[in-house]
Amino acid sequence: MSLKKINTVLVAAFILFILWFGSEFILSPKTTAPTFGLPSWPSGDGGGFLVIKGIRDVVLALVLGILLVTGHRRALGWVLLVEALAAYGDMATVLAHHGSVATALGVHGLTATLMVVNGLLVMHETRKVAAAPAMPVPQPA
Repeated sequence: MSLKKINTVLVAAFILFILWFGSEFILSPKTTAPTFGLPSWPSGDGGGFLVIKGIRDVVLALVLGILLVTGHRRALGWVLLVEALAAYGDMATVLAHHGSVATALGVHGLTATLMVVNGLLVMHETRKVAAAPAMPVPQPA
């Protein structure tokens, strides 16, 4: 199996995972929230922040999906690397608020690291295209 096919399968899996998780936060925030890893949850009107988290995840997945479908592979690699920062941020948030270390590292940290690896693999896959030599400029006769 080629590197491009492996990368495509991995990116598609990330897209589906992020879409699913984000949708869960939008549709059922109170039941999904405990899986995030924080020790306590917003009270009163604070639950709206959970929906915001879900919307963020859905948008992140859609950006990856658009780049995958349109074939912008180099940009896809860069976006995977940048979007991994959201998962690392989630990990840091859980740890900073004395949440579950296992969830912080095993869910958020692992997801972020796998996104970085996938992004680097896509960048490696596209490096030959990006480094292609320029066509020589015709000289006047």
